[in-house]
Amino acid sequence: MFIATLLTAPTQPHLDAALVESLRNAWGGGDADWLSPDEAAEFPLRQMPSNLWEVWEDLQSLGVDLVVQPMDGRRKRMLLADMDSTMIQQECIDELADEAGVGDRVKDITARAMNGELDFDGALTERVKLLEGLPETVIGKVLDTRITLTPGGQALLATMKAGGAYAALVSGGFTAFTTHVADSLGFDEHRANRLLIEDGKLTGKVGLPILGRDAKVAALEEISAQLGLIHDEVMAVGDGANDLGMLELAGAGVALHAKPSVAAQCDIRINHGDLTALLYIQGYAKADFAGV
Repeated sequence: MFIATLLTAPTQPHLDAALVESLRNAWGGGDADWLSPDEAAEFPLRQMPSNLWEVWEDLQSLGVDLVVQPMDGRRKRMLLADMDSTMIQQECIDELADEAGVGDRVKDITARAMNGELDFDGALTERVKLLEGLPETVIGKVLDTRITLTPGGQALLATMKAGGAYAALVSGGFTAFTTHVADSLGFDEHRANRLLIEDGKLTGKVGLPILGRDAKVAALEEISAQLGLIHDEVMAVGDGANDLGMLELAGAGVALHAKPSVAAQCDIRINHGDLTALLYIQGYAKADFAGV
């Protein structure tokens, strides 16, 4: 059995009951269950629709996300999440670069790296070099004035953890930021790169080894093994090319507002919903959300 989930942005819920019923009838699905009025609904299916991606494309123009996945095991026991442009709405290195006066140059490199056009390790090294001499105090300033949590993150963490899940934040960014984000949202652990600092200033170097795509895959394998979980019990979420390895390995790999080249390689693509979409596709109703 499969389950089809349709959802919209929580800030502008506009999921039409007639649309849900029309698709359910076309696909021969079971009765629809509304997880949140006007926002998210689901219905069971006996088989994977052959025209899934054609329908998905049509619904995108209506501001509706569509996910079809196996029903069994969809509620996961571990969350592995990227940080930049996933659990937070910014790219930390871009914000630091703005403070250093090299914002445009760094943002261009970041965008190309996240789209898979550049080698991640080399791109990170190049960008951090441009931050050389920046006062360490700027990190706190950026955290206080520039970094905002992605909507739905607190509900996602609180609800999954209330259900017994483990949560790990694994970022190609920096520990100076993951420490704050992990504490704010309730992650059980976090892994990221280290900005090297001497005499109160950034040296322009990053600690080795660099945590990139392979390290995120290793984190999934290591943490799931420690917890006695199989990969199918893991939900991973990210937006960039360096996330693809863990997204492909996890039982549910979610491309959240991802770069087009990244989303195209994932079976779960959320372009309109926020992080609560990860709860809806696990079958949680809005009334089940914790911490809200």
